Amino acid sequence: MNEELLRYEKLAGELAGMIAGGVLGHGDRLPSVRRLAKERRLSVSTVVQALRQLEDRGLVEARPQSGFFVRHAAARHAEPLARPTPEAPMPVDISQRLVRVLQAGMRPGVAPLAAALPASELLPLAALHRLYAGVARRHPALLASGSHVDINEPALVRQLVRRSLAWGGPLTADEFVITNSCTEALGLCLRAVTKPGDTVAVESPAYYLMLQLLETLGLKALEIPTDPRTGMSVEALELASRQGGIAACLIVSNGSNPLGCVMPDDRKRQLASLTAARGIAVIEDDIYGDLHLGNERPWPIKAFDQTGNVMLCASFSKSLTPSLRIGFVAAGRYRSAIALQKTLTSGATNPITQHVLAEYLELGAYERHLRGLRRAYGQQVEAMRQAIARHFPAATRITQPQAGYVLWVELPESIDTIRLYDRAIGENVAYVPGELFSPSGMYRNCLRLNCGNPHTPEIEDAVRRLGIIFAAP
Repeated sequence: MNEELLRYEKLAGELAGMIAGGVLGHGDRLPSVRRLAKERRLSVSTVVQALRQLEDRGLVEARPQSGFFVRHAAARHAEPLARPTPEAPMPVDISQRLVRVLQAGMRPGVAPLAAALPASELLPLAALHRLYAGVARRHPALLASGSHVDINEPALVRQLVRRSLAWGGPLTADEFVITNSCTEALGLCLRAVTKPGDTVAVESPAYYLMLQLLETLGLKALEIPTDPRTGMSVEALELASRQGGIAACLIVSNGSNPLGCVMPDDRKRQLASLTAARGIAVIEDDIYGDLHLGNERPWPIKAFDQTGNVMLCASFSKSLTPSLRIGFVAAGRYRSAIALQKTLTSGATNPITQHVLAEYLELGAYERHLRGLRRAYGQQVEAMRQAIARHFPAATRITQPQAGYVLWVELPESIDTIRLYDRAIGENVAYVPGELFSPSGMYRNCLRLNCGNPHTPEIEDAVRRLGIIFAAP
Protein backbone atom coordinates (compact mmCIF):
# COMPACT_ATOMS: atom_id res chain seq x y z
CA MET A 1 0.00 0.00 0.00
CA ASN A 2 1.56 3.34 -1.06
CA GLU A 3 1.95 6.35 1.23
CA GLU A 4 -0.79 8.39 -0.47
CA LEU A 5 -3.29 5.56 0.04
CA LEU A 6 -2.31 5.25 3.68
CA ARG A 7 -2.89 8.97 4.17
CA TYR A 8 -6.39 9.12 2.77
CA GLU A 9 -7.37 5.84 4.45
CA LYS A 10 -6.15 7.25 7.76
CA LEU A 11 -8.07 10.51 7.33
CA ALA A 12 -11.23 8.65 6.31
CA GLY A 13 -10.90 6.42 9.38
CA GLU A 14 -10.46 9.36 11.73
CA LEU A 15 -13.48 11.20 10.33
CA ALA A 16 -15.57 8.01 10.46
CA GLY A 17 -14.57 7.64 14.11
CA MET A 18 -15.73 11.18 14.86
CA ILE A 19 -19.09 10.39 13.24
CA ALA A 20 -19.46 7.07 15.11
CA GLY A 21 -18.53 8.77 18.39
CA GLY A 22 -21.07 11.53 17.92
CA VAL A 23 -18.51 14.33 17.61
CA LEU A 24 -19.95 14.97 14.17
CA GLY A 25 -23.71 14.46 14.26
CA HIS A 26 -26.41 13.97 11.66
CA GLY A 27 -26.55 17.00 9.35
CA ASP A 28 -23.28 18.53 10.58
CA ARG A 29 -21.03 20.08 7.95
CA LEU A 30 -17.52 18.66 7.74
CA PRO A 31 -14.54 21.03 7.52
CA SER A 32 -13.91 22.20 3.97
CA VAL A 33 -11.50 20.35 1.68
CA ARG A 34 -9.03 23.24 1.76
CA ARG A 35 -9.20 23.53 5.54
CA LEU A 36 -8.60 19.80 6.02
CA ALA A 37 -5.74 19.87 3.53
CA LYS A 38 -4.10 22.82 5.33
CA GLU A 39 -4.64 21.55 8.88
CA ARG A 40 -3.59 17.97 8.13
CA ARG A 41 -0.78 18.94 5.71
CA LEU A 42 -2.28 16.81 2.98
CA SER A 43 -2.88 17.39 -0.70
CA VAL A 44 -6.35 18.43 -1.82
CA SER A 45 -6.65 15.22 -3.87
CA THR A 46 -5.89 13.10 -0.78
CA VAL A 47 -8.62 14.86 1.22
CA VAL A 48 -11.10 14.47 -1.64
CA GLN A 49 -10.28 10.73 -1.84
CA ALA A 50 -10.96 10.36 1.89
CA LEU A 51 -14.28 12.20 1.66
CA ARG A 52 -15.31 10.17 -1.38
CA GLN A 53 -14.59 6.98 0.56
CA LEU A 54 -16.85 8.18 3.38
CA GLU A 55 -19.48 9.02 0.77
CA ASP A 56 -19.23 5.49 -0.69
CA ARG A 57 -19.72 4.09 2.81
CA GLY A 58 -22.88 6.15 3.22
CA LEU A 59 -21.47 8.23 6.09
CA VAL A 60 -21.44 11.63 4.36
CA GLU A 61 -23.09 13.29 1.40
CA ALA A 62 -21.85 16.01 -0.94
CA ARG A 63 -24.13 19.03 -1.39
CA PRO A 64 -23.42 21.25 -4.41
CA GLN A 65 -21.71 24.54 -3.51
CA SER A 66 -21.96 23.65 0.19
CA GLY A 67 -19.49 20.87 1.01
CA PHE A 68 -19.81 17.51 2.75
CA PHE A 69 -22.35 16.75 5.48
CA VAL A 70 -22.86 13.83 7.87
CA ARG A 71 -25.52 11.64 6.33
CA HIS A 72 -26.90 9.57 9.22
CA ALA A 73 -26.49 8.88 12.93
CA ALA A 74 -24.08 5.97 12.64
CA ALA A 75 -23.39 5.90 16.38
CA ARG A 76 -26.93 4.79 17.21
CA HIS A 77 -27.23 2.08 14.59
CA ALA A 78 -24.05 0.20 13.82
CA GLU A 79 -23.73 -2.41 11.09
CA PRO A 80 -24.34 -6.08 11.87
CA LEU A 81 -21.28 -8.21 12.59
CA ALA A 82 -20.20 -11.33 10.70
CA ARG A 83 -21.20 -14.45 12.62
CA PRO A 84 -19.50 -17.84 13.07
CA THR A 85 -21.10 -20.49 10.87
CA PRO A 86 -21.51 -24.29 11.11
CA GLU A 87 -18.40 -26.19 10.03
CA ALA A 88 -20.26 -29.03 8.32
CA PRO A 89 -22.23 -28.80 5.05
CA MET A 90 -25.94 -29.54 5.30
CA PRO A 91 -28.99 -30.15 3.12
CA VAL A 92 -31.20 -27.15 2.35
CA ASP A 93 -34.89 -27.12 3.30
CA ILE A 94 -36.41 -23.66 2.98
CA SER A 95 -38.63 -23.72 -0.11
CA GLN A 96 -42.03 -24.26 1.48
CA ARG A 97 -41.51 -21.57 4.12
CA LEU A 98 -40.08 -19.18 1.54
CA VAL A 99 -42.98 -19.59 -0.88
CA ARG A 100 -45.43 -18.87 1.95
CA VAL A 101 -43.56 -15.69 2.88
CA LEU A 102 -43.26 -14.39 -0.68
CA GLN A 103 -46.89 -15.12 -1.50
CA ALA A 104 -48.10 -13.33 1.62
CA GLY A 105 -45.93 -10.35 0.75
CA MET A 106 -47.64 -9.98 -2.64
CA ARG A 107 -51.20 -9.74 -1.28
CA PRO A 108 -53.12 -6.57 -2.20
CA GLY A 109 -52.73 -3.88 0.43
CA VAL A 110 -49.53 -5.31 1.94
CA ALA A 111 -46.62 -2.85 2.09
CA PRO A 112 -44.02 -4.10 -0.45
CA LEU A 113 -41.04 -4.57 1.85
CA ALA A 114 -40.39 -8.27 1.15
CA ALA A 115 -39.54 -9.23 -2.47
CA ALA A 116 -36.60 -7.24 -3.87
CA LEU A 117 -38.51 -5.69 -6.77
CA PRO A 118 -38.14 -2.16 -8.17
CA ALA A 119 -41.04 0.26 -8.38
CA SER A 120 -42.48 0.42 -11.89
CA GLU A 121 -42.24 4.22 -11.98
CA LEU A 122 -38.43 3.94 -11.82
CA LEU A 123 -38.23 1.78 -14.94
CA PRO A 124 -38.09 2.81 -18.64
CA LEU A 125 -41.25 0.93 -19.57
CA ALA A 126 -42.44 3.36 -22.27
CA ALA A 127 -39.11 3.15 -24.10
CA LEU A 128 -39.20 -0.65 -23.96
CA HIS A 129 -42.79 -0.67 -25.29
CA ARG A 130 -41.69 1.39 -28.30
CA LEU A 131 -38.73 -0.88 -28.95
CA TYR A 132 -40.89 -4.01 -28.83
CA ALA A 133 -43.20 -2.51 -31.46
CA GLY A 134 -40.26 -1.45 -33.62
CA VAL A 135 -38.44 -4.77 -33.42
CA ALA A 136 -41.59 -6.71 -34.26
CA ARG A 137 -42.15 -4.47 -37.29
CA ARG A 138 -38.57 -4.54 -38.56
CA HIS A 139 -37.90 -8.24 -37.86
CA PRO A 140 -41.17 -10.11 -38.54
CA ALA A 141 -39.28 -13.36 -39.13
CA LEU A 142 -38.38 -13.50 -35.43
CA LEU A 143 -41.96 -14.52 -34.62
CA ALA A 144 -41.59 -17.55 -36.86
CA SER A 145 -38.16 -18.63 -35.66
CA GLY A 146 -37.09 -20.87 -32.83
CA SER A 147 -34.12 -23.05 -32.06
CA HIS A 148 -32.64 -25.29 -29.43
CA VAL A 149 -29.24 -24.89 -31.07
CA ASP A 150 -28.84 -21.17 -31.87
CA ILE A 151 -29.24 -19.90 -28.30
CA ASN A 152 -27.82 -16.39 -28.65
CA GLU A 153 -28.81 -13.42 -30.82
CA PRO A 154 -25.48 -11.95 -32.04
CA ALA A 155 -26.75 -8.37 -31.64
CA LEU A 156 -27.20 -8.83 -27.89
CA VAL A 157 -23.93 -10.68 -27.42
CA ARG A 158 -22.13 -7.83 -29.19
CA GLN A 159 -23.59 -5.34 -26.70
CA LEU A 160 -22.64 -7.53 -23.73
CA VAL A 161 -19.06 -7.77 -24.98
CA ARG A 162 -18.95 -3.97 -25.18
CA ARG A 163 -20.37 -3.67 -21.67
CA SER A 164 -17.80 -6.13 -20.35
CA LEU A 165 -15.14 -3.41 -20.73
CA ALA A 166 -16.57 -1.99 -17.50
CA TRP A 167 -16.29 -5.39 -15.82
CA GLY A 168 -12.52 -5.62 -16.21
CA GLY A 169 -12.88 -7.27 -19.65
CA PRO A 170 -13.41 -7.38 -22.51
CA LEU A 171 -14.88 -10.87 -22.45
CA THR A 172 -15.11 -12.87 -25.65
CA ALA A 173 -18.36 -13.44 -27.51
CA ASP A 174 -18.00 -17.21 -27.45
CA GLU A 175 -18.13 -17.21 -23.62
CA PHE A 176 -21.74 -16.01 -23.45
CA VAL A 177 -24.92 -18.01 -23.09
CA ILE A 178 -28.14 -15.97 -23.06
CA THR A 179 -30.66 -17.29 -20.51
CA ASN A 180 -34.22 -16.66 -19.38
CA SER A 181 -33.09 -15.02 -16.13
CA CYS A 182 -30.16 -14.79 -13.76
CA THR A 183 -31.76 -17.59 -11.75
CA GLU A 184 -31.75 -19.85 -14.80
CA ALA A 185 -28.11 -18.93 -15.44
CA LEU A 186 -27.16 -19.90 -11.88
CA GLY A 187 -29.07 -23.19 -12.16
CA LEU A 188 -27.40 -24.07 -15.47
CA CYS A 189 -23.98 -23.42 -13.96
CA LEU A 190 -24.74 -25.60 -10.94
CA ARG A 191 -25.94 -28.44 -13.17
CA ALA A 192 -22.79 -28.16 -15.26
CA VAL A 193 -20.29 -28.45 -12.40
CA THR A 194 -22.03 -30.43 -9.62
CA LYS A 195 -23.93 -33.65 -9.02
CA PRO A 196 -26.49 -34.47 -6.29
CA GLY A 197 -24.85 -34.74 -2.87
CA ASP A 198 -22.00 -32.32 -3.68
CA THR A 199 -21.13 -29.45 -1.35
CA VAL A 200 -21.37 -25.82 -2.46
CA ALA A 201 -19.84 -22.98 -0.44
CA VAL A 202 -22.24 -20.06 0.04
CA GLU A 203 -22.20 -16.71 1.79
CA SER A 204 -23.82 -16.49 5.21
CA PRO A 205 -26.36 -14.96 5.08
CA ALA A 206 -27.04 -16.16 1.51
CA TYR A 207 -29.65 -15.15 -1.06
CA TYR A 208 -32.61 -17.45 -0.52
CA LEU A 209 -33.18 -18.23 -4.23
CA MET A 210 -29.63 -19.60 -4.37
CA LEU A 211 -30.46 -21.84 -1.45
CA GLN A 212 -33.62 -22.94 -3.25
CA LEU A 213 -31.54 -23.95 -6.26
CA LEU A 214 -29.28 -26.05 -4.04
CA GLU A 215 -32.33 -27.68 -2.46
CA THR A 216 -33.88 -28.47 -5.85
CA LEU A 217 -30.66 -30.00 -7.16
CA GLY A 218 -29.98 -32.09 -4.05
CA LEU A 219 -26.82 -30.17 -3.13
CA LYS A 220 -25.45 -29.40 0.34
CA ALA A 221 -24.61 -25.89 1.48
CA LEU A 222 -21.52 -24.93 3.45
CA GLU A 223 -22.01 -21.51 5.04
CA ILE A 224 -18.95 -19.25 4.94
CA PRO A 225 -18.85 -16.22 7.30
CA THR A 226 -19.55 -13.01 5.40
CA ASP A 227 -18.70 -9.50 6.53
CA PRO A 228 -21.30 -6.75 5.88
CA ARG A 229 -18.53 -4.55 4.49
CA THR A 230 -16.00 -6.84 2.75
CA GLY A 231 -18.04 -9.92 1.83
CA MET A 232 -17.24 -13.61 2.07
CA SER A 233 -14.24 -14.49 4.24
CA VAL A 234 -11.54 -15.81 1.91
CA GLU A 235 -9.64 -17.03 4.97
CA ALA A 236 -12.61 -19.12 6.11
CA LEU A 237 -13.05 -20.53 2.60
CA GLU A 238 -9.37 -21.43 2.49
CA LEU A 239 -9.62 -23.26 5.80
CA ALA A 240 -12.83 -25.06 4.83
CA SER A 241 -11.40 -26.27 1.52
CA ARG A 242 -8.04 -27.60 2.75
CA GLN A 243 -9.26 -31.20 2.70
CA GLY A 244 -11.18 -30.81 -0.57
CA GLY A 245 -14.83 -31.73 -0.82
CA ILE A 246 -16.17 -28.38 -2.11
CA ALA A 247 -17.39 -28.61 -5.70
CA ALA A 248 -18.36 -24.97 -6.23
CA CYS A 249 -18.59 -21.55 -4.62
CA LEU A 250 -21.83 -19.61 -5.16
CA ILE A 251 -21.30 -15.93 -4.44
CA VAL A 252 -22.56 -12.36 -4.97
CA SER A 253 -19.40 -10.28 -4.69
CA ASN A 254 -21.00 -6.96 -5.75
CA GLY A 255 -24.06 -6.03 -3.72
CA SER A 256 -24.36 -9.28 -1.79
CA ASN A 257 -28.00 -10.08 -1.12
CA PRO A 258 -28.98 -9.39 1.67
CA LEU A 259 -25.93 -7.54 3.04
CA GLY A 260 -25.29 -5.16 0.13
CA CYS A 261 -21.51 -5.45 0.56
CA VAL A 262 -18.93 -5.18 -2.22
CA MET A 263 -15.87 -7.39 -1.87
CA PRO A 264 -12.62 -5.38 -2.27
CA ASP A 265 -10.55 -6.13 -5.37
CA ASP A 266 -7.68 -7.70 -3.46
CA ARG A 267 -10.05 -10.21 -1.85
CA LYS A 268 -11.66 -10.96 -5.20
CA ARG A 269 -8.22 -11.67 -6.60
CA GLN A 270 -7.41 -13.94 -3.65
CA LEU A 271 -10.67 -15.85 -4.03
CA ALA A 272 -10.15 -16.34 -7.77
CA SER A 273 -6.63 -17.67 -7.17
CA LEU A 274 -7.62 -19.94 -4.26
CA THR A 275 -10.57 -21.55 -6.03
CA ALA A 276 -8.63 -22.11 -9.24
CA ALA A 277 -5.80 -23.78 -7.34
CA ARG A 278 -8.18 -26.07 -5.44
CA GLY A 279 -10.49 -26.97 -8.30
CA ILE A 280 -13.54 -25.15 -6.91
CA ALA A 281 -15.75 -23.77 -9.66
CA VAL A 282 -16.94 -20.21 -8.98
CA ILE A 283 -20.50 -19.20 -9.89
CA GLU A 284 -20.78 -15.43 -9.48
CA ASP A 285 -24.08 -13.53 -9.45
CA ASP A 286 -23.41 -9.93 -10.56
CA ILE A 287 -27.01 -8.79 -10.87
CA TYR A 288 -26.37 -5.76 -8.63
CA GLY A 289 -23.02 -4.73 -10.14
CA ASP A 290 -24.63 -2.02 -12.26
CA LEU A 291 -26.53 -0.79 -9.20
CA HIS A 292 -23.51 0.17 -7.13
CA LEU A 293 -23.94 3.18 -4.86
CA GLY A 294 -20.35 4.42 -5.18
CA ASN A 295 -18.49 6.42 -7.82
CA GLU A 296 -17.30 3.54 -9.99
CA ARG A 297 -18.75 0.24 -11.09
CA PRO A 298 -16.97 -2.51 -9.10
CA TRP A 299 -15.31 -5.29 -11.08
CA PRO A 300 -16.59 -8.83 -10.54
CA ILE A 301 -14.41 -11.75 -9.46
CA LYS A 302 -14.47 -12.71 -13.15
CA ALA A 303 -12.09 -9.82 -13.84
CA PHE A 304 -9.38 -11.59 -11.83
CA ASP A 305 -9.96 -15.05 -13.31
CA GLN A 306 -6.88 -16.36 -15.12
CA THR A 307 -8.07 -19.89 -15.88
CA GLY A 308 -11.70 -19.65 -17.05
CA ASN A 309 -12.86 -20.99 -13.68
CA VAL A 310 -15.39 -18.22 -12.94
CA MET A 311 -18.90 -18.24 -14.40
CA LEU A 312 -20.34 -14.72 -14.35
CA CYS A 313 -24.17 -14.57 -14.21
CA ALA A 314 -26.45 -11.53 -14.33
CA SER A 315 -29.66 -10.13 -15.80
CA PHE A 316 -31.46 -6.84 -16.32
CA SER A 317 -34.41 -7.62 -14.04
CA LYS A 318 -33.36 -5.24 -11.26
CA SER A 319 -32.40 -2.35 -13.56
CA LEU A 320 -34.84 -2.45 -16.52
CA THR A 321 -37.79 -4.68 -15.61
CA PRO A 322 -38.25 -8.18 -14.18
CA SER A 323 -40.60 -8.95 -17.09
CA LEU A 324 -37.78 -8.98 -19.67
CA ARG A 325 -36.68 -12.42 -18.44
CA ILE A 326 -33.25 -11.94 -20.00
CA GLY A 327 -30.11 -13.10 -18.25
CA PHE A 328 -26.73 -14.38 -19.30
CA VAL A 329 -23.67 -16.26 -18.19
CA ALA A 330 -20.11 -15.61 -19.28
CA ALA A 331 -19.10 -19.20 -18.76
CA GLY A 332 -15.34 -19.45 -19.16
CA ARG A 333 -14.14 -22.99 -19.73
CA TYR A 334 -17.56 -24.38 -18.78
CA ARG A 335 -19.32 -22.81 -21.75
CA SER A 336 -19.94 -26.07 -23.67
CA ALA A 337 -21.42 -27.84 -20.64
CA ILE A 338 -23.67 -24.87 -19.80
CA ALA A 339 -24.85 -24.45 -23.40
CA LEU A 340 -25.76 -28.16 -23.45
CA GLN A 341 -27.79 -27.77 -20.25
CA LYS A 342 -29.55 -24.72 -21.72
CA THR A 343 -30.38 -26.63 -24.91
CA LEU A 344 -31.82 -29.55 -22.97
CA THR A 345 -33.89 -27.56 -20.48
CA SER A 346 -35.34 -24.52 -22.27
CA GLY A 347 -33.79 -23.94 -25.68
CA ALA A 348 -33.23 -20.41 -26.96
CA THR A 349 -34.36 -17.38 -24.98
CA ASN A 350 -37.00 -15.19 -26.68
CA PRO A 351 -35.26 -13.71 -29.76
CA ILE A 352 -37.54 -10.65 -29.93
CA THR A 353 -36.69 -9.66 -26.37
CA GLN A 354 -32.99 -10.25 -27.06
CA HIS A 355 -33.20 -7.76 -29.95
CA VAL A 356 -35.17 -5.25 -27.85
CA LEU A 357 -32.51 -5.31 -25.16
CA ALA A 358 -29.71 -5.10 -27.74
CA GLU A 359 -31.24 -1.98 -29.30
CA TYR A 360 -31.83 -0.37 -25.91
CA LEU A 361 -28.18 -0.91 -24.99
CA GLU A 362 -26.95 0.30 -28.40
CA LEU A 363 -28.89 3.56 -28.11
CA GLY A 364 -26.89 4.47 -24.99
CA ALA A 365 -30.11 4.82 -23.04
CA TYR A 366 -29.10 2.27 -20.44
CA GLU A 367 -26.25 4.27 -18.93
CA ARG A 368 -28.40 7.39 -18.71
CA HIS A 369 -31.14 5.37 -17.05
CA LEU A 370 -28.69 3.77 -14.61
CA ARG A 371 -27.41 7.12 -13.36
CA GLY A 372 -30.89 8.19 -12.33
CA LEU A 373 -31.78 4.76 -10.98
CA ARG A 374 -28.69 4.53 -8.77
CA ARG A 375 -29.45 7.98 -7.40
CA ALA A 376 -33.05 6.98 -6.63
CA TYR A 377 -32.02 3.69 -4.99
CA GLY A 378 -29.43 5.46 -2.89
CA GLN A 379 -32.02 7.95 -1.64
CA GLN A 380 -34.56 5.21 -0.95
CA VAL A 381 -32.07 3.08 0.96
CA GLU A 382 -31.05 6.04 3.10
CA ALA A 383 -34.68 7.01 3.73
CA MET A 384 -35.42 3.47 4.90
CA ARG A 385 -32.35 3.46 7.15
CA GLN A 386 -33.54 6.69 8.76
CA ALA A 387 -37.05 5.27 9.22
CA ILE A 388 -35.64 2.17 10.91
CA ALA A 389 -33.53 4.41 13.16
CA ARG A 390 -36.69 6.30 14.18
CA HIS A 391 -38.99 3.34 14.79
CA PHE A 392 -37.03 0.15 15.60
CA PRO A 393 -35.56 -0.85 18.98
CA ALA A 394 -32.49 1.13 20.04
CA ALA A 395 -30.09 -1.84 19.81
CA THR A 396 -30.96 -2.48 16.15
CA ARG A 397 -28.07 -2.83 13.70
CA ILE A 398 -28.51 -1.85 10.02
CA THR A 399 -26.32 -2.49 7.00
CA GLN A 400 -24.90 0.34 4.91
CA PRO A 401 -25.24 -1.14 1.39
CA GLN A 402 -22.60 -0.43 -1.22
CA ALA A 403 -24.81 -1.75 -4.02
CA GLY A 404 -28.40 -2.81 -4.59
CA TYR A 405 -31.50 -1.69 -2.72
CA VAL A 406 -32.12 -4.03 0.20
CA LEU A 407 -31.33 -3.60 3.89
CA TRP A 408 -30.34 -6.32 6.35
CA VAL A 409 -31.55 -5.50 9.85
CA GLU A 410 -30.34 -7.20 13.02
CA LEU A 411 -32.67 -6.86 16.02
CA PRO A 412 -31.95 -7.70 19.67
CA GLU A 413 -31.38 -11.43 20.25
CA SER A 414 -34.72 -11.88 22.04
CA ILE A 415 -36.73 -11.03 18.90
CA ASP A 416 -37.75 -13.89 16.56
CA THR A 417 -38.72 -12.50 13.15
CA ILE A 418 -40.15 -15.80 11.88
CA ARG A 419 -42.46 -16.02 14.91
CA LEU A 420 -43.60 -12.42 14.47
CA TYR A 421 -44.16 -12.69 10.72
CA ASP A 422 -47.87 -13.52 10.90
CA ARG A 423 -48.44 -10.54 13.18
CA ALA A 424 -46.71 -8.28 10.65
CA ILE A 425 -48.80 -9.63 7.78
CA GLY A 426 -51.86 -9.01 9.91
CA GLU A 427 -50.72 -5.38 10.01
CA ASN A 428 -50.32 -5.45 6.19
CA VAL A 429 -46.53 -5.26 6.33
CA ALA A 430 -44.21 -7.80 4.68
CA TYR A 431 -40.54 -8.62 5.15
CA VAL A 432 -38.32 -11.66 4.66
CA PRO A 433 -37.31 -13.31 7.97
CA GLY A 434 -33.57 -13.79 8.42
CA GLU A 435 -33.85 -17.53 8.97
CA LEU A 436 -34.60 -18.02 5.26
CA PHE A 437 -31.11 -16.77 4.36
CA SER A 438 -29.41 -19.65 6.18
CA PRO A 439 -29.66 -23.42 5.62
CA SER A 440 -28.78 -23.94 9.30
CA GLY A 441 -31.55 -21.62 10.53
CA MET A 442 -29.31 -18.79 11.73
CA TYR A 443 -30.40 -15.14 11.85
CA ARG A 444 -33.75 -15.62 13.58
CA ASN A 445 -33.43 -12.08 14.97
CA CYS A 446 -32.77 -10.58 11.52
CA LEU A 447 -34.85 -9.55 8.53
CA ARG A 448 -34.41 -8.14 5.04
CA LEU A 449 -36.33 -5.10 3.81
CA ASN A 450 -36.85 -4.04 0.19
CA CYS A 451 -36.07 -0.39 -0.62
CA GLY A 452 -37.05 -0.60 -4.28
CA ASN A 453 -39.97 1.81 -3.86
CA PRO A 454 -39.95 5.57 -3.26
CA HIS A 455 -40.19 6.30 0.47
CA THR A 456 -43.79 7.46 0.74
CA PRO A 457 -45.75 8.24 3.93
CA GLU A 458 -47.31 4.79 3.51
CA ILE A 459 -43.87 3.13 3.57
CA GLU A 460 -42.89 5.22 6.59
CA ASP A 461 -46.04 4.09 8.40
CA ALA A 462 -45.35 0.45 7.53
CA VAL A 463 -41.89 0.74 9.12
CA ARG A 464 -43.47 2.38 12.17
CA ARG A 465 -45.91 -0.53 12.55
CA LEU A 466 -43.05 -3.00 12.28
CA GLY A 467 -41.21 -1.11 14.98
CA ILE A 468 -44.18 -1.43 17.32
CA ILE A 469 -44.34 -5.19 16.68
CA PHE A 470 -40.62 -5.63 17.36
CA ALA A 471 -40.69 -3.41 20.44
CA ALA A 472 -43.29 -5.59 22.16
CA PRO A 473 -42.79 -9.15 20.85
